[in-house]
Amino acid sequence: MSLLDWLVLGGTLLFIVGYGTWRTRTAGRTLDGYLLGGRQASWWGIGLSIIATQASAITFLSTPGQAYADGMRFIQFYFGLPVAMVLIAIFAVPIFHRLQVFTAYEYLEGRFDRRTRTLAAVLFLVQRGLSNGLSLYAPALVLSALLGWDISLTVWLIGGLMIAYTVTGGSSAVAVTQQFQVGVIFTGMVVAGYLLVHYLPAGVGFSEAMQVAGHQGKLNLVDFSFDFKDRYNFWSGMTGGLFLALSYFGTDQSQVQRYLAGRSQRESRLGLLMNGLVKVPMQFGILLIGVLLFVFYQFNPAPLTFNRPLLNQVAASPTYAPQLQKLQADQATLSVAQRTATQQLARAYTSHNPEQIAAAQTHRQAVAAAALGLQARAQALFKAAAPTAEAKDTDYVFITFVLHYLPHGLVGLLLAVVLSAAMGSAAGGLNALASTTVVDLYRPAYPRATDSRCVRVSRWATVGWGVLGIGFALFAARLENLIQAVNILGSLFYGAMLGLFMVAFFLPKIQASAAFWATVVAQATVLLLFWQTDIGYLWFNIIGCGLVVGLAWLVQRVVFATSSPRPLSPKE
Repeated sequence: MSLLDWLVLGGTLLFIVGYGTWRTRTAGRTLDGYLLGGRQASWWGIGLSIIATQASAITFLSTPGQAYADGMRFIQFYFGLPVAMVLIAIFAVPIFHRLQVFTAYEYLEGRFDRRTRTLAAVLFLVQRGLSNGLSLYAPALVLSALLGWDISLTVWLIGGLMIAYTVTGGSSAVAVTQQFQVGVIFTGMVVAGYLLVHYLPAGVGFSEAMQVAGHQGKLNLVDFSFDFKDRYNFWSGMTGGLFLALSYFGTDQSQVQRYLAGRSQRESRLGLLMNGLVKVPMQFGILLIGVLLFVFYQFNPAPLTFNRPLLNQVAASPTYAPQLQKLQADQATLSVAQRTATQQLARAYTSHNPEQIAAAQTHRQAVAAAALGLQARAQALFKAAAPTAEAKDTDYVFITFVLHYLPHGLVGLLLAVVLSAAMGSAAGGLNALASTTVVDLYRPAYPRATDSRCVRVSRWATVGWGVLGIGFALFAARLENLIQAVNILGSLFYGAMLGLFMVAFFLPKIQASAAFWATVVAQATVLLLFWQTDIGYLWFNIIGCGLVVGLAWLVQRVVFATSSPRPLSPKE
């Protein structure tokens, strides 16, 4: 990286953090101000904060690599999200605003009992605490590998900045900094997309690039085939994806806290609907960058693996280095053939001659088959040379392009995108972890605690969860593709939590004990199924939710049928 890149990176991050801290320096004097910003957020601020909390660094590091390897079909994961936003705006927002709760789980004590509220809070703390660590670990891992930074230093740098402004200004600081972070993110991704098209050879524009990508099966946007083992198809997106979005935005305090801060029901609803309208096109654009990366590397030489540390490890091995050099020589020869075949295919599409197109497609398919064979040989070599190393390299694809092809200054901007996304998402989660710890665990245990004491405890809880997140990030082991790892982790917990809230909202005759034990059994069952089966992870959201609702109804009917329903609290 050049001096200009360091100046752009450092200046961007320092301005965001410094301005956010200064702007919200007086926001933490009351618990309401510290945790919810005094409930004065506008709809567009809520929308941006929701987007920033959801869009972690993993989104921008891993999603382009997902599309590079697997095409656009990951977009189906988000098909149910707009529907979820409408449902949450209709059913959840009025209840939470009417009760003036600090957390989603506070409502459960009034509807059921403290034990059920604590269970939901603990499930959230476990899931979000792990997710926050993964959100820090992802960018630290990739950046340290590619830039030569020490991973511990990188984790502490990101985590330390995040803790500093979150402790100082609470929810308001998170919201203000997230607005700038989203601006940096969108600017950086638009610049990256433009440059990817600009760097294509003369005569190959965006339309030709899409035709080449389509021929290679990368524009697989919608798949209507039904398969429980298939993670991404229309049905899993519209059902499992819908339930995951309902759970995430309706029961996860890191998101609920964003719209609880709204100055009115209308502002909160509009913020959610804004997210529903923006999120799918945003993810489409990020996946499109991954597809453009695939086309770019059809015209430019790609390494045997984008995982540079793994490549260096094999290259340093006296036993395997000669085999690697032979594969790299074959890769260089194949890259020339691939470029020629892809150019012929692009020209054939321009000519609109069916025979020429068919011949070019046949030639390109032959080269693609040879490339797959070479990749299989390379993967076998990497596995033999470094059996414990992570061989998947999709998380490194986008950042490798940034570091090797972008001009000075823009490299710093794109790295600022990654680090801004990491801090924005993790800060939102950290603020929610502190809120849940204080409101759902500390205050019920110490009901006489003053407002100022609760604010102090919130600050210490923020530091504590931040340090725990950093600790987990330092020892985390990656699970598959990072974007999938985060969603898998969420799917293991969100289904049961959503089921609990659905029982609370829509089944008033079900009492606390039935709801509590149904949630415990359902959560244990989901974890067991994940361990013992290969069901696509999105289905666990439906399974968990359905088990809680069904078991709660059954237990209430069979075990507690003779007992009278618990009366609602005055707030309800």
